[in-house]
Amino acid sequence: MITSHLITNTIISNEEEAFALYEKSRFGEKKRNNIQYSWIESLYLMDTGRMHVHVKNKPITFEQLLAKAKKHDKRVETKYLAFHDLRKKGYIVKTALKFGADFRVYPKGVKPSEDHASWLLFPVREHETLTWYDFSAKNRVATSTNKKLLLAIVDDEDDVTYYECKWLRP
Repeated sequence: MITSHLITNTIISNEEEAFALYEKSRFGEKKRNNIQYSWIESLYLMDTGRMHVHVKNKPITFEQLLAKAKKHDKRVETKYLAFHDLRKKGYIVKTALKFGADFRVYPKGVKPSEDHASWLLFPVREHETLTWYDFSAKNRVATSTNKKLLLAIVDDEDDVTYYECKWLRP
């Protein structure tokens, strides 16, 4: 079990288990002498019983961490459901802010340091409106980074359906 600490808006651990999990499954990012986790990764690791998160040396619950994450990202629950589903299926899912997307997704068996992601992932709720302009912009970002667009549609029962989108050139 990894013990991590939420300091301001950063979740970190310097435990041996954190480095071992990073090497095995690429959870977190190496930052100096720590592993730094995203909100989503931390929620997933807590939910799957692999991490405790502490604030000022006191453990917090999954629900408390989720409430803190919602203050920074009101879409965190939707993103988490897609992240959880893909990780459970064996994909490595990393944040993709620098690509203008929510996540980048690596094929099964591929580690981020070994190859590139195949998809940029945008999770949305089934009742949300996505305009053609939004869709086109997301597809353009994916295409310009040599990736395919992956839309994760989360329904009201929290099930996730994926649609892979790509440009076709006639």
